[in-house]
Amino acid sequence: MGMGMGRGPGGTIGVNNLYLTRDGRPFVPVMGEFHFTRTPAAEWEEELLKIKAAGVTIVSTYAIWNQLELAPGRLDFTGNRDLRHFAELCARHGLMLFLRPGPWAHAEARFGGIPDWVVARTRPRSDDPAYLAEVERFWRGLYGQVQGLLWKDGGPIVGVQIENEYNLTGEGRGRQHIATLKALARRIGFDVPLYTVTGWDHTVYPRGEVLPVMGGYVDEPWSAKTVPLPPKENYVFRFASRVSGDLGAQTQSRARGDAEDDTADTPFLGAEYGGGVPVMYRRRPIVSPIDIAAAVNTQLGSGVNLLGYYMFHGGANPLANGRTLEETQDSGGYNDVPAIGYDFQAPLGQYGEVNPVSGALRPFHYFLAAYGDRLATMTARAPAVQPGGNGDLATLRWSVRSDGQRGFLFVNNHVRQQAMATQANVRFQVKLAGETVTLPSRGVTVPGGASFFWPVEMDLDGARLAWATAQPLTRLEEAGGPIHVLAATLPGKVELAFAGDTVSRLSVPSRREGGRVIAEVLPSRRAIRVTLANGRTVRLAVLAAADARRAWVGDLAGRRRLVLTAAEAFFDRDRLVLRQRGAERFEVAIFPAADVSASTPLSHGGDIYRATVRGTAAAALPVRQVRAAGEAPPVRIGGPARAAMQPLPEAHRAAAAWTFTVPRTAAAGFLEIDYRGDIGRLFDGADMLDDAFWDGRVWRVGLKRFADRLGRPWTLSVLPLRSDAPIYLDESARRQVPASGQIAELRSVRLVPERELVLTAR
Repeated sequence: MGMGMGRGPGGTIGVNNLYLTRDGRPFVPVMGEFHFTRTPAAEWEEELLKIKAAGVTIVSTYAIWNQLELAPGRLDFTGNRDLRHFAELCARHGLMLFLRPGPWAHAEARFGGIPDWVVARTRPRSDDPAYLAEVERFWRGLYGQVQGLLWKDGGPIVGVQIENEYNLTGEGRGRQHIATLKALARRIGFDVPLYTVTGWDHTVYPRGEVLPVMGGYVDEPWSAKTVPLPPKENYVFRFASRVSGDLGAQTQSRARGDAEDDTADTPFLGAEYGGGVPVMYRRRPIVSPIDIAAAVNTQLGSGVNLLGYYMFHGGANPLANGRTLEETQDSGGYNDVPAIGYDFQAPLGQYGEVNPVSGALRPFHYFLAAYGDRLATMTARAPAVQPGGNGDLATLRWSVRSDGQRGFLFVNNHVRQQAMATQANVRFQVKLAGETVTLPSRGVTVPGGASFFWPVEMDLDGARLAWATAQPLTRLEEAGGPIHVLAATLPGKVELAFAGDTVSRLSVPSRREGGRVIAEVLPSRRAIRVTLANGRTVRLAVLAAADARRAWVGDLAGRRRLVLTAAEAFFDRDRLVLRQRGAERFEVAIFPAADVSASTPLSHGGDIYRATVRGTAAAALPVRQVRAAGEAPPVRIGGPARAAMQPLPEAHRAAAAWTFTVPRTAAAGFLEIDYRGDIGRLFDGADMLDDAFWDGRVWRVGLKRFADRLGRPWTLSVLPLRSDAPIYLDESARRQVPASGQIAELRSVRLVPERELVLTAR
């Protein structure tokens, strides 16, 4: 393959037709998108630590051209645009970096990120010499920022994505344009282990020169439909094609994409599995943690060997000389998105808050860190009976990834907004080279909404786990030897079946059956001792599903540890930082145990530390209405999507407005705005701080970012939402809209403090 230099002081990155390698070993990284220009530089380091704590190993970032060049010929890499500093922070904390320099990024940015003046006088996304000259100038500026920080130099940058969602053909376009851009990147100096292109929406590229990366989203906010979508293919295991359906490319093609014919020669890599979905003007879906987790489970069960998310961390669009840079239909884009808000319902939100979806995804990430080298070599195998299509909600969906000797069984019984049939008395047959494994020993019930994977013939440091009705989470080391941690996946007891020739006894009641030692255990934080046939011991802990969602894995005081807490967590050398909104009482368990201290008094019982961090309680802010709502104009229909269009600026004259003052003491907290309407906008004087399209959720605004603006009046405006607006809202939100007329209403504005507990390990 036409990849660049893979060797560097940090080791060797390689690739074959099945998986990535690090120092010659199979490697399944987790990649999460985080846009440096969409978060203040002062917050980068802490946000990167949060990303790392969630199990991400590679940070990917667009270098959005029009957010870096605010005036013709004046690239700006200072302050919040300091790419070099961002890359150095990734290196400091052991995170790899994947650079996505476009030049077309999409990213819900104006003109896909290409500056207006380049669009106006060149032929973008082609081999037009005038366009390529502008791209070369931009890319040389980027290279100047990252020179010396490539993987070969000991830096974090392991890859470059060329263009995005490229399916254009014709003179100066097509495969040749991607080849031209790659050659330009190499000539400038971007010599990296991996070069990729996006592989969906009928993409074209020079095969052998770049690796296609895949994606999928559980809803389509770019759709023009105003009703729930049919069942998405992301919930069905893939055995033929890696390519999802519509992922929102702004250009259309009906030709067969090159990625469809490249599967034998390239590994199954992902870059844009939605960690959430954006809220766009005409379509505002709200996704749940299981919506996202079930789709991730099916992709892993289909063979994905790079789990890449878009977005993993939300952000805020910067302004350029007072002008907004978001994608709009009025500027020729296919979508209308908020001018500033780019939260994306991601695991880490726009203001760095940890959202519940994080807890549903982290177990996958920790599994890949501990056992991904095993999964990487395994290919997806289809069961004899498969669903008849995306809409078949009665047939159980499952897959096995196996190397012939061992494997992992993936099961999905969840589809967003659909009621899946409960599957009773379920057992599976997995054919391996020497035997057919039938598991579990007795039939189980798989309820609708369940999604999980189980190990088959998994080696646990000498104990061969024939199967478990629990999902592997991580592996820890302590003085007594290794501890393998699993997580329960179904209600009730978990069945553990060991090969009888590798295990002599367990520390819990067990039975011998068919050459196996089988135990049924209730989930617990207490480890089970497994005595091997040779007398050595291995321990196994089976956590409850709720504990798995509270799990964090990271390095603390020189040792890999598992932390169980309902709080948000990240690791910073010898410090474990815990935060939570509102609640005063912290509770945390650390395995293996650590000797910790805190400035706040700690109580310690068993494995659990407890502390209370007092402070100002959550409270409603007094607000004063300063303008009543006028009549909102009818929603425009048109644009490239021929669907509902975002109102013109003049429409906001109909917005209702309220004013309130946030105390200067409230910087360590969030503003929660409970409103009903079409568009909410928050102002400090003439400066818009944030905006949102109402979707039924409470709008949360982090106050730390605006600390220098606190103590003076802010204004909230709410444009009325007409009952006849042809936009999609989930049913929970639609029920809050009157059957006729319009709504522009403010229920409350609350201050919710964020409390912090820092534990220092000795």
